[in-house]
Amino acid sequence: MTRLAAGVWVSAYLARLQAEGIPVYVVARGDATAGAVLVKLATLDGKAVAFQRVADLMTGARKWDVLAEGAEAEVDAAIARQRGFDPDLWVIEVEDARGRHMLDEPGLSE
Repeated sequence: MTRLAAGVWVSAYLARLQAEGIPVYVVARGDATAGAVLVKLATLDGKAVAFQRVADLMTGARKWDVLAEGAEAEVDAAIARQRGFDPDLWVIEVEDARGRHMLDEPGLSE
């Protein structure tokens, strides 16, 4: 299966969230073609969770998995460490008190 370029996926994700009225921001712009993407969900109560895409080595399927979760400052520190390893990393921040990120919606796991 062909994967979308990171910049195309990010643009589609932003449009999907904006259509639902969910605030979303590009915090760090990565490589438009092959950059990895992290999504931070801030629930506006001092807590956050960061998601990263991972591949199942047995099936090749891609899914969203939790990178870090807890106090927002701790999640931000985990994201900063990842950016230190990978300067081509995209970081998208979603702000929603109801915890909506839409990463489990059809078409967003690819």
